[in-house]
Amino acid sequence: MKVLIFDSGPLINLSMNGLLDTLRLLKKSFDGKFIIPPAVKYEVVDRPLGVLRFELGALIVQSLIEQGVLEMPSSLGIDEEELKKDTNELMDLANHYVQVKERWVPIVSEAEMSCLALSSILSKKGVENIIAIDERTTRILSENPENLEKLMSDRMHERAKIVAQDFAPFSHYRFIRSSELVYVAYKKGIISLKGKKVLEALLYATKYKGAAISFEEIEQLKKL
Repeated sequence: MKVLIFDSGPLINLSMNGLLDTLRLLKKSFDGKFIIPPAVKYEVVDRPLGVLRFELGALIVQSLIEQGVLEMPSSLGIDEEELKKDTNELMDLANHYVQVKERWVPIVSEAEMSCLALSSILSKKGVENIIAIDERTTRILSENPENLEKLMSDRMHERAKIVAQDFAPFSHYRFIRSSELVYVAYKKGIISLKGKKVLEALLYATKYKGAAISFEEIEQLKKL
């Protein structure tokens, strides 16, 4: 069995682009489970249910949970307290990597770190998994930590300094973005729209709704 772990970003991205129902169809061809940690559920369901602007998207995600398209970690026998503990440890570690003017700069959220924590727990159990995440910082922290200083300096518009050098705890994760999810959906014929411009439109739609994908990467995907 395989597990696709969802951070908030891809769910929000798909919701804003009217593509959440794509997950229902993708799940049918996926030999495994789509899982969202409690911290992600709070960000995409519990909290936005109280905000009229985001209520519809929250209700759609909630319906996907009720229908079993998206499942909680408990469906895999994961202890919520263990997940919470591991999440807090990763958050504490990541948020003590970067300083601006001698002040620690929080660079990750609980939802993002809960996805990484869950991934680690599953990997220890021998369960193949990948994390759907659109946020650039977490990916750089794992894949290219040497670029973290420049990224945070650009974001803060101030000189950021990397204090710690041990990035090993973040080095073993695998990621996929909402852009790759819609690419897979397109290639599987799940997208109902037809025409030469559809794939391009899907990829740019995810980019402009928060997926950290470059123009060059989009062009590469279009050629595959």
